Amino acid sequence: MTREEKNKAIDELSAQLLENKNFYLTDIAGLNAASNSDLRRLCYKSNVQIQVIKNTLLKKAMEKNDVDFAQMYDSLKGNTAIMFAESTNAPAKIIKEFRKKEDKPLLKSAFIEESFYFGDDQVEVLCSLKSKDELIGEIITLLQSPPKTVISSLQSAGGQLSGILKTLSERSE
Repeated sequence: MTREEKNKAIDELSAQLLENKNFYLTDIAGLNAASNSDLRRLCYKSNVQIQVIKNTLLKKAMEKNDVDFAQMYDSLKGNTAIMFAESTNAPAKIIKEFRKKEDKPLLKSAFIEESFYFGDDQVEVLCSLKSKDELIGEIITLLQSPPKTVISSLQSAGGQLSGILKTLSERSE
């Protein structure tokens, strides 16, 4: 790789880090070709972009970025694959699902919405994180709940009230 190609790769990677607020650094070393292909297929289906990257290029791209990724430098050892996703928990779910048949990928670290997670033991925590869309859906449901309750109470009370008025009108005849 020439210096120009490296600089171009660093710039592209830096732009990806800037665009994506969620990314995972994983170790997929030791996966055979078929398993690697299965993992990539699973990532594609879940709208997660995965690429194997040189640690030195990734470190330089991180240094070039406005966000301080210094905490993640220790995880840049050995084989590193980076997983980009819009959803905060999609890569963690892929890792968890893929591990049902393989022992890899291992989570080195993750950057989720300005928070850092380190170590493979964080996969369960990351799986339980809710995505932005899930949180918005829950908030909308919570906001809709009180008006729906009031409306249904008024409707049922209205039905009871009309029943009482009808009974009273029949008695007076």
